[in-house]
Amino acid sequence: MNLEQARYNMIEQQIRPWEVLDATVLDLLKQVPREAFVPEQYAGLAFADLELPIGHGQSMLSPKLEARIIQSLMLKKTDKVLEVGTGSGYMTALLARLAGEVVTVDCIAEMTASARARLHALGLDNVSYATGDAAQGWQASAPYDAIVLTGSVPVLANTFKQQLKPGGRLFAIVGEAPVMEATLVTCLSPDVFRKEKLFEICAPALEHAPQPSRFAF
Repeated sequence: MNLEQARYNMIEQQIRPWEVLDATVLDLLKQVPREAFVPEQYAGLAFADLELPIGHGQSMLSPKLEARIIQSLMLKKTDKVLEVGTGSGYMTALLARLAGEVVTVDCIAEMTASARARLHALGLDNVSYATGDAAQGWQASAPYDAIVLTGSVPVLANTFKQQLKPGGRLFAIVGEAPVMEATLVTCLSPDVFRKEKLFEICAPALEHAPQPSRFAF
């Protein structure tokens, strides 16, 4: 398999057509080796437009969705980012290359450990790892300039908004299949937020995501 040709095809055939045109993001996708984060048995699918299983019932997001998330956050080198759901660590690596500091939390210890090893091998040392339940935020390192949820939630916990700095951005996929919306929340000032619906998408659920109250008859 020609890795560089496959990476080029991923960017030109999947990612650019999905309105990811930011040169910084496109260069980043060329530099961070997605194949290093894919389970060995799926190595041939590292650049496919698929959600790949990564063990423990979890999946990597599709490349085009990962790229769109990164583009929407508009990260700067001074930003501190919370990632909820470390998974394979690929999104963590993308965030770490653009931001000053990344705090990544996963509820599965094995995922935390394997992601740490992969990022260490790439020389990325601006990441703090934690194992725990961050489905309603992670107060230990708050506040943040950016927060990204790597799994969908039926409702977005208000605590996330309270953990944003003024000017901070939060990306989340909110809703239940078949209707989910990629949403960007921006903190304009303390307790003042702007919510923007970016696009419709279905994505795997975030572990331990809070559930909406439902009427019982």
